[in-house]
Amino acid sequence: MSFNQMSKAELQFYEAFIRLKTNKPNILPKGSKVSQNNVAKEAGVDPSALRKSRYPSLVNEIQEWIDQNPQNTNFSAKKKENSATNDQVPVLKNRIEILTQERDEAVSKLLEAQLTIIELSLQLEKIVDN
Repeated sequence: MSFNQMSKAELQFYEAFIRLKTNKPNILPKGSKVSQNNVAKEAGVDPSALRKSRYPSLVNEIQEWIDQNPQNTNFSAKKKENSATNDQVPVLKNRIEILTQERDEAVSKLLEAQLTIIELSLQLEKIVDN
């Protein structure tokens, strides 16, 4: 079907499809995956408006493009991100343990120093009083 024979609605769907394919959407956020629902949303209409019974060639073209162009879904991107985070967990737990030990040693040294100051202050008071 040529552009001249398309209805205004079909033309809007087709333009939305092109914008999503080129990652230049006007309505949806960049990086939105191409789907029949997203094409309708990008066209500014309810997803139920883009039906195969009404626009068979366009819906077929969308489905063919999806089949030929696997898209990174948000789920797989998050899964990769979580995997990287999970790899860091043991390293971070070890770092926490080391920092906790260092903190405890520093607090111990501080308490010893405070005790020494108190003892020396008491000795000084005895000397001054005599």
